[in-house]
Amino acid sequence: MSFAPVQNVPPTAVPVGAPLLDVREPEEWAAGHPEGALHIPIGQVVERLPEIREAAGNDTLYVVCKVGGRSAQVAAYLAQQGIAVANVDGGLHAWQDAGRALVSDQENTEPFVL
Repeated sequence: MSFAPVQNVPPTAVPVGAPLLDVREPEEWAAGHPEGALHIPIGQVVERLPEIREAAGNDTLYVVCKVGGRSAQVAAYLAQQGIAVANVDGGLHAWQDAGRALVSDQENTEPFVL
């Protein structure tokens, strides 16, 4: 069985409202994340696969981390599981550099990439 290679896309290619999976750790998420993203740390991806499938639906699921390494690993795994995925190239640093918004879980704090 063969799988299509995972596509790497720039943050500007991620449609507004598209399913987005952030695989960073909780403290990274709390500092700043894309609004509406699903947060599942990389270490929980396998056990939470049904939740990821549901979030993806029939759409392409975009996977993001800080710079793109962890998300590339997760995207490759999800592709093997039959989920249509794309890795956000450059991660949240590129996301922020492209002018895409972040939100923070910390009150009265500007969101940032940790």
